[in-house]
Amino acid sequence: MATRPQDTATLAAPTGDVVDLGGPGRADPAVLGGKAARLADMIAAGLPVPPAFCLTTALFTRYLADTGLAGKIEGTEGGTVRELILATRIPAPIADEVLAAYEKLGRPRVAVRSSALKEDSAARSFAGQHDTVLDVAGDAALLDAVRQCWASLWSARATAYRDGATAGAMAVVVQEMIHCDVSGVLFTVDPVSARPHRVVVEACQGLGEGLVSGRVSSDLFVVDDGSLEVVEERVRYKVAKWAPLAPGKIGMTKVDAADRNVPCLDHAQLAELARLGLRVREHYGSEQDVEWGLRDGVFHLFQTRPITTRPAPGDAASRAGTLSPYVTEQPEAVQRGTLWSRMDIGEIFVGLMTPLGLSFARYYQKNVHLDCAAALGVRDTGEADLHMGYYQGHVYLNISYSAYLLGQALPTRNQRHFTKRFVGEEVEGGALADYENPFGTFPGGTEGLRSTAHWLRFTAAEAVRMKSRSGEMVASRLYEFDRARRLDLSRMSRRELHAELTRDLGYFHDMHIGYMPYYINAFGFYGILTELCRMWLGEEGENLQNRIKTDMSSLRTVESAKEIWAVAQAAKDRPRVLRIINEQPLGSVEETLRADDEGAVFWERHMEPFLRANGTRGHQEMEITHPRWIDDPSYIFQMIRRYASDGFSADDILRRSSGYRDGSREILKKLSLPQRKVIETVISLYALCSELRETTRMSMITSIWLVRNVVYEVGRRLVDKGVLHSLDEVAHLDFEDVRAYLAGEAGEPEAFSRERIDEARRVHEYRKRLPEPPLTFIGEHDITQAVRPAPDGARLSGLGASPGRVVGRARIVEDLAWQADEFEAGEILVTRYTDASWTPLFAIAGGVVTDVGSMLSHSSIVSREFHVPSVVNTKYATQRINTGDMVMVDGDTGTVEVVEG
Repeated sequence: MATRPQDTATLAAPTGDVVDLGGPGRADPAVLGGKAARLADMIAAGLPVPPAFCLTTALFTRYLADTGLAGKIEGTEGGTVRELILATRIPAPIADEVLAAYEKLGRPRVAVRSSALKEDSAARSFAGQHDTVLDVAGDAALLDAVRQCWASLWSARATAYRDGATAGAMAVVVQEMIHCDVSGVLFTVDPVSARPHRVVVEACQGLGEGLVSGRVSSDLFVVDDGSLEVVEERVRYKVAKWAPLAPGKIGMTKVDAADRNVPCLDHAQLAELARLGLRVREHYGSEQDVEWGLRDGVFHLFQTRPITTRPAPGDAASRAGTLSPYVTEQPEAVQRGTLWSRMDIGEIFVGLMTPLGLSFARYYQKNVHLDCAAALGVRDTGEADLHMGYYQGHVYLNISYSAYLLGQALPTRNQRHFTKRFVGEEVEGGALADYENPFGTFPGGTEGLRSTAHWLRFTAAEAVRMKSRSGEMVASRLYEFDRARRLDLSRMSRRELHAELTRDLGYFHDMHIGYMPYYINAFGFYGILTELCRMWLGEEGENLQNRIKTDMSSLRTVESAKEIWAVAQAAKDRPRVLRIINEQPLGSVEETLRADDEGAVFWERHMEPFLRANGTRGHQEMEITHPRWIDDPSYIFQMIRRYASDGFSADDILRRSSGYRDGSREILKKLSLPQRKVIETVISLYALCSELRETTRMSMITSIWLVRNVVYEVGRRLVDKGVLHSLDEVAHLDFEDVRAYLAGEAGEPEAFSRERIDEARRVHEYRKRLPEPPLTFIGEHDITQAVRPAPDGARLSGLGASPGRVVGRARIVEDLAWQADEFEAGEILVTRYTDASWTPLFAIAGGVVTDVGSMLSHSSIVSREFHVPSVVNTKYATQRINTGDMVMVDGDTGTVEVVEG
């Protein structure tokens, strides 16, 4: 509750219980708390720390005594103590002392930070356990912020972190607020890889809270601690930042376009910052983790703490540097001879995955993948550990082992028919021509006959049932979606939640098995079509398989773009509804619509049906940390804004996504009638399997969403109990720990130890620094030896994935939800990779360019459906191209060129 405004003219002078930091005398942590004592040391040492004062632990003790709380809190639960403090006014004598110090500071806007006794100690950092209140101004607001920091000593997360230890006392730092242009952290030694003589700097636009929470992109720099030269630099495209939105309100906002693709710091600034970090290290005599900010070209240091976790031989950080994706030890010939690929593996394992995502992929590997292989008619499905592997946070398919097992099926008896579909340019040519599978070939003889007979029976049965089975999967998806919307997971007991997860994992199992034949059959008919075009049409048939396609506008992925357009037109017909969508912040559009009479009708008639059909889509679908459209419809509102303002029509989308083109019919007429009939049959089979694949895909990704719902309900409970700092930390859990916890096999401390969570976060941050590993490689790969700078010049080569040539302005897109409204019709979409959630942008793009991709990746397939020229697997496009560059995209030759910067 607010306190009375104070008359500053009658304030008492500060006593010894409120002290200026950096003044004479020893900075005693028992008086100032860990954080304030460190700041006082730094100020006294002449380091550039913003001026601050500290409300000592003695003042806190006086507050408890004077209010009578001291006798009430003993034996009282932490949450109750916290509420008592928040509800109890600070007595006038104590308030006067605090406000006198605030007056002496000059009454600026301030950051009010906790400084508990054990905070920032060498043993435990307590980072993030207690509250910080930013951008505070005015007497009443300052006193409220002080009580909030005091009360946070009994927050659920701080109580859980202490693990039974007494609360102790709390000091509070009041420090001048610096609205930083750039912020970040500096480690005086690499905290993950343990490389000596390396200062690691992470920098983001705006305030450092965005970086600490993991919600914004950051640049990474490594500086030699002797020469102060920058020895490593990774500049990311930065879309959002944490910054003041209004006086006293800090939140996410967009980074100015001119600052998105440039380094946060130049080399001179990095040398200056590293020099400051080394001064801090020298002063304390130990490696330090320093928070810093830059405002108007001047560096400020906000806090420092010892680096409490360092890599040790054999820990997870060391294992993160392994050279092989295998999860179990293998014979040397297998270890060094296996072909690994992450091309075209269902478009759900795309990109770097979080620890939770990786552990969920491992669950899939152990419990689902073998049955998926069986669903293809494979009699002997082999060993689960050999099917998939993991390298630097990415999921790989073991192509060698898969090819060996698929030798049981007639179409892939010759392993090269399967292998070459998963090989990228990294191992093309001679390496593949001379390649020998370390697993050999599947046995022939009686064993081969049994496997062939099994495959024939299974395939015949699948051909009969494929359409009806697809209908069953669609019906089940809608049933499960509606059921999930009715459930209130928050009211379930842990046992009930365990039963729900078990049920959802069963559905997850069945839908992945049901989807796999459609995916592989479409994949196989595409390969047959490619071979026939090459064999019968020679040079004229080059890339022809990407042009001689029938009307694919019925694909579920393409259909979603049309349905968003329809929702946009419905909003456009209702000016009040469109005004809400255009003018409200994205996070409050849904709530505002539902609270408005006309908006509620629009939501029920148009948004609900759309979300029922498409709502479980999301970015990187097997990565269950990413919200789906039904969880966060911000991206949909962005696309409604774009489609409504552009006046783009459904006819435009339909026209772009259908029909033969580029003279393909004329080329086919050169074939003999039997050959033409064969190709047309293959085309129709490919079209059918593609349609069924996309239809059943929605069932598959809905099953992932169901699992995600339960995991995040567990996450919310862990946040309430203080085990997790925030829901963002769900990303650093292990899926098997979640299952064990719900099954009653372990309590919160055992299942979710802070040490394991911090370790998982540390390794994930390390992997985020690394370059993108190759799509394919043989044996082992040392990513630290494979780092190459982007090539000079403004011309890039990749794979021509969708034919055609176009010139247009480039638009780098890193974050769909934040940037969809910026994308203009006809622009060239440039990004790292795409998945199904990006499809609505393809409907208005002039061309598509990606760093990663293959001929059957999402960006390639959907570009072809929309007749958009596309080049994928350029590796460096997002580094070499800037938003606004005039770019030529040639989807026939696979080249991208900046023709005007």
